[in-house]
Amino acid sequence: MFDDARKRWWALYVLCSGVLMIVLDTTIVNVALPSIRADLRFSETALVWVVNAYMLTFGGFLLLGGRLGDLFGARKLFLLGLVFFTAASVGCGLANSQGMLIVARAIQGLGGAVVTAVALSIIMTLFTDHAERAKAMGIYGFVCSAGGSIGVLLGGFLTTTLNWHWIFLVNVPIGLLVYLASAKLLPADASRTGGVRLDFAGAITVTSSMMLAVYAIVNGQQLGWTSTTTLTLLGVAAALLIAFLVIESRVRDPLMPLVIFKLRNVATANSAAVLWAAAMFAWFFISALYLQLVLGYNPMQVGLSFLPANLIMAAFSLGLSAKIVMRWGFRGPLAAGLLFAAAGLAWFARAPLDGAFLVDVLPGMVLLGIGAGIAFNPMLLGAMSDVSPSESGLASGVLNTAFMMGGALGLAVLASFAAMRSQSLVEGGASAVAALNGGYQLAFLLGASCAALAAVLGGVFMRTRAAPVGAQAPAAH
Repeated sequence: MFDDARKRWWALYVLCSGVLMIVLDTTIVNVALPSIRADLRFSETALVWVVNAYMLTFGGFLLLGGRLGDLFGARKLFLLGLVFFTAASVGCGLANSQGMLIVARAIQGLGGAVVTAVALSIIMTLFTDHAERAKAMGIYGFVCSAGGSIGVLLGGFLTTTLNWHWIFLVNVPIGLLVYLASAKLLPADASRTGGVRLDFAGAITVTSSMMLAVYAIVNGQQLGWTSTTTLTLLGVAAALLIAFLVIESRVRDPLMPLVIFKLRNVATANSAAVLWAAAMFAWFFISALYLQLVLGYNPMQVGLSFLPANLIMAAFSLGLSAKIVMRWGFRGPLAAGLLFAAAGLAWFARAPLDGAFLVDVLPGMVLLGIGAGIAFNPMLLGAMSDVSPSESGLASGVLNTAFMMGGALGLAVLASFAAMRSQSLVEGGASAVAALNGGYQLAFLLGASCAALAAVLGGVFMRTRAAPVGAQAPAAH
């Protein structure tokens, strides 16, 4: 069946449609956050969980999803992931309470992790020719990048014309169509039970550790940073993280083989990814709030404001980043891209109460778009440069996991600092809007510091090697 090149490419388009739906949900929710906050009465810090519930389960089960695909078949897991994601989207769309929305978002993340993990595996199976595979990965990378632009625009349109519930309900018809097309077009694959053991303990301990840590940080200001509850939660999170490391060092088929971090470029790329993700997700989350709650933009205007950054990232994914890496290697471009991003965040850190789009918003968006567009590809290539081709999937999976976990934890930390700063300003006599803006400025400044530190790590410790021809970053969001 799949000797027919045309059917192979149709299968790719179906896979990319499924992944596009997942990518949409990483950006579409940001422009609707103020509406969700008002409707379901979220506090400023609790609102973080609408994003983090998704990110934590996504990051925590990304590697496990790949293992499940190896054991039970990638096609079967892709379809199952679509079912989970689509069903959870219904739950999100119908949510009428904070708890229901957060639980549904967590299930969305689980389904999204499975779909994303096995989609790349299926693409590698479909396209064995080097040139075809490079072209297929280029299309995949473009879809992931363009999904960011579609997400912010679609989120703004649906929230403005209908309501925030539809940013989730729109996934239902897409999910059903992708499921039917996938069932018809994707190749059947026999289960491979060659002794692969599922590291459920590793997935559960690391995800539980991150969730408890994020919960403690998000609620630390309200409960008290030295309160028994906060310290206990952080202690349990640390114990679970230690348990995860012990498990990974002893099980036969670890979720995240620790030996991979002995490789210098892998360790550097993942360290930089954690810091960059903390800055990136905080920027997306907090800038959407700044635009709506401080500048008074409606959701559609917020979506249009993000468009320059997302279009620039998409343009780099279509080949500009690969050309830069082929010309200058990946150490220099990685450091330069992260410095551009740091400059963009620093620009937002000075955003005033009466900011104008052309002066106070657009320059930061452009700098962040250029920075992310340049940095993602060399970060991925750096992570894979010290491993054999057979381990490249593992290396990219570990990097994606580090990125999602770093984003979740970083967002919690920076949002908490923003809330503390805002409360301090209110107690000092500032107006509510001025206090919010002061908190956002601090979060942007801390994000800029994270990105700058990531640039230093990449520039100092990464070893440049020749990049593989046609390599593309699988995602830029």
